[in-house]
Amino acid sequence: MAMKIRLARGGSKKRPHYAIVASDSRMPRDGRFLEKLGTYNPLLAKDSEDRIKLNVERVQYWLGQGAQPTDRVARFLEAAGLKEKTVRNNPKAAEPGKKAKELAAKKAARAAAPAEE
Repeated sequence: MAMKIRLARGGSKKRPHYAIVASDSRMPRDGRFLEKLGTYNPLLAKDSEDRIKLNVERVQYWLGQGAQPTDRVARFLEAAGLKEKTVRNNPKAAEPGKKAKELAAKKAARAAAPAEE
């Protein structure tokens, strides 16, 4: 069985509250899970102690059983010191789009034209 440690959304509209759960990867996001491992409340201040709560022993147990954390949960585990930091690299995110490249090329051409004369 492919296990995941992921977020299950709760709360009302525009007031999210997440449970950090261990579940089978085939189950729906907010569906059946095996164990609740903690909570995450994104509405609280980033330096608040209640923003992220984890049951460290159970998280370590599930990681030992081969459960794979999702990207967001992996960041929480890295901050808690339960997982080594991974290097993230998304070079295309910083690259400008097609129109921005064309505008930059035109601007560079205009700037170079008076300098040549």
